[in-house]
This record gives sequence, structure tokens and C-alpha cells, in this order.
Amino acid sequence: MRLLIAEDELDLAEALTVFFERNQFTVDAVNDGLSAYEYAGADDYDAIILDVMMPKMDGIEVLRRLRADGNTTPIMMLTAKAQKDDRITGFDAGADDYLPKPFEPDELLSRVRAILRRKENYKPSVMTYGDITLSPVSDMLECKTGKSVRLSGREFQVMELFMHLPKTVLSADKIMERVWGWDSDAEINVVWVHISNLRKKLKSLGSTVTIHANRGLGYIMEAEND
Repeated sequence: MRLLIAEDELDLAEALTVFFERNQFTVDAVNDGLSAYEYAGADDYDAIILDVMMPKMDGIEVLRRLRADGNTTPIMMLTAKAQKDDRITGFDAGADDYLPKPFEPDELLSRVRAILRRKENYKPSVMTYGDITLSPVSDMLECKTGKSVRLSGREFQVMELFMHLPKTVLSADKIMERVWGWDSDAEINVVWVHISNLRKKLKSLGSTVTIHANRGLGYIMEAEND
């Protein structure tokens, strides 16, 4: 999925780029409204995240111009302005959703996935390994036993990483970097906790898929008879 992020706070723009790329998006990031308008008009994106307060052209004006041009790409407004009137202005201009700062990255990811689901041609990538299926639409982990369980945002990201790299040993540091980010303040034990939770959920589903610990190396996800 292709995503355009327009955010004038350089550190935030870089952090969001890394976060969405870890979640299987291809990202272009710009830091002013004029560039956002030009990029959005010159290429096809699946979704756009627009900050309101940007140099050269504010996000609301970018939004209005894109809609006037007939651009129907789903657009999320991301801004420090959280007053009711500001939200109404954004929606009236054609925004699909509106998220005030500060925000949790997981919530932003969930909101972006939600506006993507409204597109008629959107086909989310459902991942399958062994007897389990992971759906980004519902954040559900399903098993051929007929059972299913909802995953939290971080649990989903950890399981998604294992689904992309089954039968591959992943160190705790690697999981930490890919899911929480190299600059995260979280302690390494959050990886252990989330993997423990995933093991319990796989067991509750009656799945033949397991996540094993390789002492001193990391973790590996394998399916019985695979």
C-alpha cells in the first residue's frame, strides 16, 4: 500500500515513515503543503496523511484543492488543532478522518486501515501460515479449528512479523527494532511479554503453530509437519 505523509515536524515525519514502513506500507514523506499537493496530484496513493499547520500551503487548503481536482484518495488530517470547529472545517473540506496530536501510532495505523477499507478496490493482504490466518481488516487471528481471537495492536505487529518470516529465528532485539522502533523507550521485556501472550492465544485456538525460544538466539515460529 502506498502512503503519502505531509508533516512539517521533521522528527515526527521520519518516525511515522519508519513506523508505516514496518507495517508493510511504501511511504513518501514531504514537509510542506505545496509539496504535498504536487505529490498527491502527480502519483497514485492509497491514502494521504495531512498535517494542518504546514508552510507554503496549509493542510486544509491542500485538501480543498485535491477534492476540487477530483482526487478521491482517502485523507487523514493529523493536527494539533483539536477544537470542534476545526474538525468540522476538515470534514467539510473532504477529510475522511481527523486525528488530533498527541496520538498513539497504533491508533493512527488503525484509523488509516479503516479509511482504506472504505475504498471499493481495497483488498487487504490476509496472511496464512500452517492452520492460522491473520487479517489486518479485523486484527483477528483465526484457526482452522473454527476459533478466533482478537490481537492488540502490538500483538498484531509481532505476529505479522513472524507470519512474514516463518521458520526464521528472530532475536528479541530484532523484534524490538521492527515493532517498537530502535529509538523506543520500552524495555526488552515487552517482547517477552507479547510473545508469551501470543503463545497462549495460539494454544487457546488449538493451533498446530507454535513460537519456540532458541536459547541465546531468539524466537522461531513453526507449524507441525512443516
